[in-house]
Amino acid sequence: MRSSPTTSAGLLTDRYELTMLSAWVADGTAEHPAVFEAFARRLPVGRRYGLVGGTGRLIELVADFRFDADEVAWLEAEGVVDGRTAAYLRDFRFTGDVDGFREGEVYFPHSPILTVTGTLGECVVLETLVLSVLNHDTAVASAAARMVTAAQGRPLVEMGSRRTHEQAAVAAARAAYVAGFASTSNLAAGRQYGVPTVGTAAHAFTLAYPTEAAAFRSQVAAQGVGTTLLVDTYDIAEGIRTAVEVAGPGLGAVRIDSGDLADEARRARAQLDSLGATATRILVTSDLDEHLIAELAEAPVDGYGVGTRVVTGSGHPTANLVYKLVAVGDEPGGPLRPVTKRSPDKLSVGGRKATRRRYDAGLLVEETFAIDETTEDTVEVALMRAGAVVHSPTLDDVRAHAVASLASLPPEAHRLDDGPAHVVATGVSVP
Repeated sequence: MRSSPTTSAGLLTDRYELTMLSAWVADGTAEHPAVFEAFARRLPVGRRYGLVGGTGRLIELVADFRFDADEVAWLEAEGVVDGRTAAYLRDFRFTGDVDGFREGEVYFPHSPILTVTGTLGECVVLETLVLSVLNHDTAVASAAARMVTAAQGRPLVEMGSRRTHEQAAVAAARAAYVAGFASTSNLAAGRQYGVPTVGTAAHAFTLAYPTEAAAFRSQVAAQGVGTTLLVDTYDIAEGIRTAVEVAGPGLGAVRIDSGDLADEARRARAQLDSLGATATRILVTSDLDEHLIAELAEAPVDGYGVGTRVVTGSGHPTANLVYKLVAVGDEPGGPLRPVTKRSPDKLSVGGRKATRRRYDAGLLVEETFAIDETTEDTVEVALMRAGAVVHSPTLDDVRAHAVASLASLPPEAHRLDDGPAHVVATGVSVP
């Protein structure tokens, strides 16, 4: 059976969210006040920090979170919800508040990245969407940030669209750009979010012509001498010679996608210089991650294209974020009481958190939480109020915030070898 081409945000959820909701609608608990928080109990093994991604996408989805009439009818027919819950969903709109870390902010174990306040019913149905968006985009942004560090100012192109789901590819391109990548190969990300797009030709282009020279002539004729020619379809040295012969010494760049990239880049630089193409840049691709990029730091490489390892979070396809109830009221409009999950290795601290950070000479040295306390010196900002988005920075603003946030980490936090989280809040203070 073909899936519907247009599924509302409301169905981007797990069934048990709605079975819980049905029970709460039946007994009235759905209208009790509640607070949920999204956080990571721990970072992926060896990571010293994470970078928040996806917040801008998420709050727009929450604002549009609906169940259309056909979807509600299907849920009722499938026995997922009863008649009372179906009526609840037909009129559903999120009317609560959302606070959280800015997108592009660094985070650590237990950092309350997102806080959702509303009724128990409206908060619980957002769980799957919150975690789907934040886990994916944060994993990509966190991996991409490490690659940016490894690149030491050299530009990176996100080119992982062919290694993930078609919609995940667009989100990944956005998240990588937030973390500091210069551009993407994904056109949808360019149109939807304004991420700069780049791209020239693949090996299939060269193979489509009887000779490499013929392929290069066609590409240069179409794109100009400033294009990037892919020189490793047959023999790299011969490809470089042919590329300069066709385009001249003003050739924009050559791309190498195979072999020992450090050695090949050194040989390519020497050959290009000997042919007079001293300004021609060398770009490398081929299953790069932050560790391989770091190994190329001393090679004459001018830029990197990263695909699989960035869209899959560089071996960590999830950020391990969870979404937990931390406070609830016992009657509609009633006071909140903190609730704590005490499962072994899955502890959650009850009560709404406010996050404060201490800096020394501009570098982050400590993170602490306070329960049920909000002041203007906390990390959290208002994202939504009464169901409406109130925080709408441009993507370039988010990207600039990521630069500043990453710059607040000391050098040891940027190390790529395995190590503990830079800071961990070991407890909470109660005012």
